[in-house]
Amino acid sequence: MKTIRDFVSVMTFHTLLVSVLAVGATYLCQTMDWEAEIPTGLIGLAVVFPIVFSINAAYRRREESLRYYGDLKAHGIALYFAHRDWVPDPDGQESSLAAQCRENFQRLLKAISVHFLEDGGRNDKTFAAIYQVFSDYSALNEKMRDANVPANEVSRANQFVSKMMINFEKMRNILDYRTPVSLRSYSRVFLSIFPILFGPYFAHLSNESYPAVGYGVAIIYSLVLVTLDNIQEDLEDPFDQIGTDDIKLDVFKDYESLVKEDQ
Repeated sequence: MKTIRDFVSVMTFHTLLVSVLAVGATYLCQTMDWEAEIPTGLIGLAVVFPIVFSINAAYRRREESLRYYGDLKAHGIALYFAHRDWVPDPDGQESSLAAQCRENFQRLLKAISVHFLEDGGRNDKTFAAIYQVFSDYSALNEKMRDANVPANEVSRANQFVSKMMINFEKMRNILDYRTPVSLRSYSRVFLSIFPILFGPYFAHLSNESYPAVGYGVAIIYSLVLVTLDNIQEDLEDPFDQIGTDDIKLDVFKDYESLVKEDQ
């Protein structure tokens, strides 16, 4: 059932529209006696290959985003452990620096989740909120000096923050710079008109065999081409939480439980 739901999720109004136009073009060509044997390999060369290339590029961007997000979270946890274990604590309890670092990590995950969402995020305000957390991290690391933490350990903590910022900026670049816009536009235009241009071929199939064959092939061509484009569109933005393969951003609760167990 999940497979069926995932398949249905990539069906859109665009799919229905192109299918209807393809059937209409087939009927018109059959009525006007416009028939032609068009080489079907033309669709693979002109449409399928560019779409598959775009899907592959979008998938690589998603995998890179996952890697950068994983690195960012790992460095955030490592930074919390540093404030928890490197700062001398005579009471044996979580130090105030560790508590602030834990709070910063939660704030950072929430701020990233808000910023990358298409609805309500991706603006200067949410961007500034993320860098405010990085600034608080930097100020918190400086307090480690007052707690007699060696300078080389403080420098390592600052490197953790620097790596978190680098990974965030890489994720942000993936968000802002997509696969080639011209290639995407080319694919969307041609996949929409090809089922219509192939009307004479579908009409030829109908007249050569059964009438339903031409219409069935027209619908199948439309479904395949538009569905491939919808898959590419879902992968294009791995942060918008619309497609089934998007990156899960609301993970702060998972890490909150992990940190609490370590106390």
